[in-house]
Amino acid sequence: MNLLWPGFLILLGAIPLLIAAYVWLRRRRRRFTVRFSSLSLIRQAQPGASRWRRHLPPALFLLALTSLVFALARPVAVFAVPTNKTTIIMAMDVSRSMCSTDIKPNRLVAAQNAALAFIESQKPGTQIGIVAFADFAELIQPPTTDRDALREAILSLTTGRRTAIGSAILKSLDVIAEIDPDVAPIADDGSVAVAPVAPGEFAPHIIILLTDGASNTGPLPEEAAQQAADRGIRVYTIGFGTEQGGEMPNCNPRYVGNEPYSGFGMGSGFSGFGGGQFRRGIDEEALKRVAAITSAEYYSAESTEELMNAFRELPTYLIAKYEAQEIGFVFAALGALLAALAFALSLMWHPLP
Repeated sequence: MNLLWPGFLILLGAIPLLIAAYVWLRRRRRRFTVRFSSLSLIRQAQPGASRWRRHLPPALFLLALTSLVFALARPVAVFAVPTNKTTIIMAMDVSRSMCSTDIKPNRLVAAQNAALAFIESQKPGTQIGIVAFADFAELIQPPTTDRDALREAILSLTTGRRTAIGSAILKSLDVIAEIDPDVAPIADDGSVAVAPVAPGEFAPHIIILLTDGASNTGPLPEEAAQQAADRGIRVYTIGFGTEQGGEMPNCNPRYVGNEPYSGFGMGSGFSGFGGGQFRRGIDEEALKRVAAITSAEYYSAESTEELMNAFRELPTYLIAKYEAQEIGFVFAALGALLAALAFALSLMWHPLP
């Protein structure tokens, strides 16, 4: 539970003062009561139940005031709301390192097969979009329920140079904003254009980001993740590839025999574009931070089977819209009920003359 106007809690400071005033008044009344020669006579004349009857109405009244103060502070709670507008954006790394053959036949094909299996496992009404990223991010398939269109988009992936993880997240956010007016688009200057959602509040959309490298161009992944978190979008990250790496022939047919990036360092452990070894080079710490910032999870996969398992473990079956709703009326109603009960008991046990 969170409070929209926590400043009103300062009024709770009056509760101890009221208790002190009540104790002082009770002691003051004793000074003017009739004095008996023996305390035993007082105990005999006064039933034991009268003590708690005397103090219960004031205690209930103080609880009522406490509840009303919380109502003034405007408490909010997050609730899961059913929705039929769920969208999943799959951001796929197509950097040159995805040609590595440490995972047969290569990382790109293995990722394509896992992505296709994931798409087929989703409910028919789930919208899925595909964003591919290398040195920039591009939407290659707008969110759709058409499995054939998604399959064609996945199989059309080709590789490029560099790895722009931050750009992939921002592009995915813009795609979601186009289909959901409740999600603000990214400002042109990259600044946060919206007030952050309440803690625990989430939109009914998620981003699944798969990469085998480290970000080396574009916005920082953590900054992009904060943009997602401010909009209530969770970013689940998957690091894909083996620690030792493998041979890396060019798997982009456009570049075979005409390597445009030969010898270009990618910042991910690649020693050259004409083949050679490519170590894993995944920035796991950055991917974990991205997931943590957006209240999501990070998955590591070093084989096709592990990647399949990572996709299966994604909590897509729990996707729902989480909204923050004010519950001040509950505290107001409780306060009114306690005050009425205190008044009724006071009249019942201590009727006016």
